[in-house]
Amino acid sequence: MKMVGAQVAAARIAAGMTQRALAEELHIDVETVASIEQGRRVLMPNVAEKMDRILGLPGLLTVAANRMPEVDMSPAWAEEYFASEGEALALSWYDTVLVPGLLQTEEYARAVFSCRVPYMGEEKIELQTARRIKRQELLHRRVPPTLGFIVSEAALRDRLGGDEVHREQLRYLRACADRPGLSLQVLPLGITAHAGLDGPFILLETPEFQHLAYSETQRGSILVRDPNEVSILAQKYAMLRSQALNVAETKGLLDRLLGES
Repeated sequence: MKMVGAQVAAARIAAGMTQRALAEELHIDVETVASIEQGRRVLMPNVAEKMDRILGLPGLLTVAANRMPEVDMSPAWAEEYFASEGEALALSWYDTVLVPGLLQTEEYARAVFSCRVPYMGEEKIELQTARRIKRQELLHRRVPPTLGFIVSEAALRDRLGGDEVHREQLRYLRACADRPGLSLQVLPLGITAHAGLDGPFILLETPEFQHLAYSETQRGSILVRDPNEVSILAQKYAMLRSQALNVAETKGLLDRLLGES
């Protein structure tokens, strides 16, 4: 991403354009252009095509955007989400079968990637585990984002990685539940109805106050920008908050699970 960003900056400067001028031509925020040039946000192929036209390039940025090295093993829209996640003002995360990635311990994350079929191999497992733990740096920002997590009780009862990994993960979640600015709620087993039957998703607010959503499936992922679709997911999240245990009840459940483990 940094190499492609440097190419964008070099082409813009050669064309005699400021970041603001290029952003206006592209109809995007100047902060987005800056993030792309600094390698903090992926250059999407559709944006690259517009840049090529504006900067008079023979498709060079389009080729770069479509052929970025796959060392990260993630599609471009997933990379855009990860870049936005690191800068987010607020995140609301609902998960069904796993502890949310931002709250996973290293050993739990390693166990999750070890369960992938087909088996990824030790090198890729270590790469993905390190990447996931690095994403958690946003929890330690000087001013961290406002964070909300709703997780199914089933995810807390599964013992991925074995008993000790399970205990360590529960202890870490209990500590996270006491963090200021972080809300952790559990959707309990045995409820008769809930709004999350279509699967996990994440809501995100960017520094430009743009609202996005992100969701992963068995064989892919999707970044949602359409305001109507994001609004629907926001309504689901609001309903899930009312159906889940409150923060105090969640802490009590974690204490009981730790006593049982």
